[in-house]
Amino acid sequence: MKFARACVAGLAIALGLAACGGGTTSSGAAEPGQSGGSLEKTTLTVGVVPVPSSAPLFIAQKRGFFKEEGLTVKTEIIQAPQAVMPKIMNGSMDAFLTSYVSLLAINDSGAAKLKLFQHSQEAAPGMASVVVPKDSAVKTAADLKGKTVAVNVLKALGQTVTNAHLEQAGLAPTDVKYVAVPFADQLAALSSGKVDAAWLVEPFLTAAKTELGAVEVIDTMSGPTASIPVDGWGVSEAWLTKNPNTAKAFHRALARAQLIAGSDRNAVNEAIPTYTQIPAETAASMKLGVYSMEVDKAKLQKLGDLLAGYGYLKKKPDVTQQIAATLG
Repeated sequence: MKFARACVAGLAIALGLAACGGGTTSSGAAEPGQSGGSLEKTTLTVGVVPVPSSAPLFIAQKRGFFKEEGLTVKTEIIQAPQAVMPKIMNGSMDAFLTSYVSLLAINDSGAAKLKLFQHSQEAAPGMASVVVPKDSAVKTAADLKGKTVAVNVLKALGQTVTNAHLEQAGLAPTDVKYVAVPFADQLAALSSGKVDAAWLVEPFLTAAKTELGAVEVIDTMSGPTASIPVDGWGVSEAWLTKNPNTAKAFHRALARAQLIAGSDRNAVNEAIPTYTQIPAETAASMKLGVYSMEVDKAKLQKLGDLLAGYGYLKKKPDVTQQIAATLG
C-alpha cells in the first residue's frame, strides 16, 4: 500500500475534502484590472485542496494570468471548507475550492452566505467507484445489502451517489451500513475485512485495483449520477459586494485557465504534480472529471434534491440562488 500512503497528503475529495501539504505563491505587480476599474484588493489568499479540480488555478499561476490582471495570488492548503469559514467571513481568505455538497450544506446551515464563483469539474465515468476485494461474493449493487461500505465522510458526496445506485438496484440506503474511513486508510480496511466495500476516488481507486486487485461493483459517476457536478470555487456574498473589480479580474484569470484545462489534458497533467504528491505518471493515467466552463444548473439542482431527500440538508435548495452573477 505504498502508493496509497504516498498520496495521502496529495488527494482527498472535497466534501470532507481533507488534505495536507504546502501552498505555492504567484506574484505580480499591483495594477488596475483589464476591466479598467481599480482593484479593491491586489493580493488574494485562496484556499486550495490538492486534487485535480485545483489544476486551473495553478495553470493560471504558471501562465501569468493573475499577474496580467494585476493580482498576486497566494494559496493555502485547506481541509474541509467548513473549517475555513471563519477566515472567509473575516476576510483573511478570499476564495476557496469547495465541493458542491459543502457549498450547499454551508448555505443550508446558515453558517455563511456563499456563492459559486467559478465551476471546476463535473463527474465522468471511472473517477469514483464502490469497490470490493477480489475474492468478495459481492458482484453487483444489489449484493451490498447488509454490507458495510466505507466512505471518506458520512452524509456527503460518496454516500449520496452510492445511495442513488442502491435505489436503482432496488435497495434502500438503510440496507447498507456506512462507516467513515479516510481514503488513505480504506485499502487497509478492505484488505483486512474491516469493511466489505469502499467508495474510492482517484488515485486511491487505481491503487486499490493495482495493489489489492479490487473489483468495481458500482461506477458511482454513471447512470443516475452521470455528470453530477463535483466542485468549484466559492466566495462569500459579502466579498463579491466589497470587491467587484477584483472579483472580475480574478474570475477572468480563472476562466482562461479553466478553458485550457478543459481542452488540454497535458496542461492538467503538468500542473497536478506541482501542488500534490501525485507522481506525473499517475496524474497522466488517472480518470478525471470534465472541466467545463459553467455548472449544469439542472444537474446541480438534482444533487441538491438528492441531498435534501436523504436528509443531509434541511430543505431543498434553489441552486440558482447560490451561483454568482456573470462577472464578465
